[in-house]
Amino acid sequence: MRNRGLQPICPIESRFHPSEQIPLRTLQFKRGLLHELRKGNATKEQIRLHNLVQQLPRAIIIGVRKGGTRALLEMLNLHPAVVKASQEIHFFDNDKNYARGIDWYRGKMPFSLPHQITIEKSPAYFITEEVPERIFKMNSSIKLLIIVREPTTRAVSDYTQVLEGKERKNKTYHKFENLAIDANTCEVNTKYKAVRTSIYTKHLERWLKYFPVEQFHIVDGDRLITDPLPELQLVERFLNLPSRISQYNLYFNATRGFYCLRFNIVFNKCLAGSKGRIHPEVDPSVVTKLQKFFHPFNQKFYQITGRTFNWP
Repeated sequence: MRNRGLQPICPIESRFHPSEQIPLRTLQFKRGLLHELRKGNATKEQIRLHNLVQQLPRAIIIGVRKGGTRALLEMLNLHPAVVKASQEIHFFDNDKNYARGIDWYRGKMPFSLPHQITIEKSPAYFITEEVPERIFKMNSSIKLLIIVREPTTRAVSDYTQVLEGKERKNKTYHKFENLAIDANTCEVNTKYKAVRTSIYTKHLERWLKYFPVEQFHIVDGDRLITDPLPELQLVERFLNLPSRISQYNLYFNATRGFYCLRFNIVFNKCLAGSKGRIHPEVDPSVVTKLQKFFHPFNQKFYQITGRTFNWP
């Protein structure tokens, strides 16, 4: 049962109305302004002239870490009715930030036109216990996006990012196998955060105490890398946005091995070089053990969300 006793602290302002129409024709005449909004560079004069406002997000990418949250946010920003918070704000998962209050959070949002949708992403939200209730108190009808990858691959990617950080500081780090497998029991080590994060269903069940499953949309992070447009069109529909992202906006960069973004004839953008790190080789027997461990959790995840993946 979802928690009905909580009252949203912003019950009116940031509600998302499915029938609300985005005036895209108006936006098309403000392309120069849209370009500045996408970059978060609105001037004081533009703010005054166009009645720009800082809005609470109507959709949040809540996870999953190393699932492709940055790529998803940047790609959604191709849509003229979407503006993004450039940095991870960590409002709901950080007690110190949360204590600063909702006006502090709003102040971290980009300026936008009143009919645009603001989206932020902080992957730690998905796995942090207090976050579902806190977001519910802000807006009980918010749209929630979760981007996932095959759980074992995601865990190795998580490890790789931490490993790279250690190496930059000339520090040594354990091998992935030694962290993922408990040396005493030879079983999967669920105390290891990279493993725990990949048990998607455990975290989702906590969120479902507050929000109905219809308010979540699951994005295939593996497909977003290889064939992003169909995934983005599904998100457009989920957010009740007119279809505006097209193949023109996405081009494959053979050097990087990733799709890059084309906003218009003069403005292109590729994701940071840190994306797509080469993973260390992992003992195949450990990979198999992890895949078998995640399998029942994956089946339950498919059942709850209605979205099936070809995971082992």
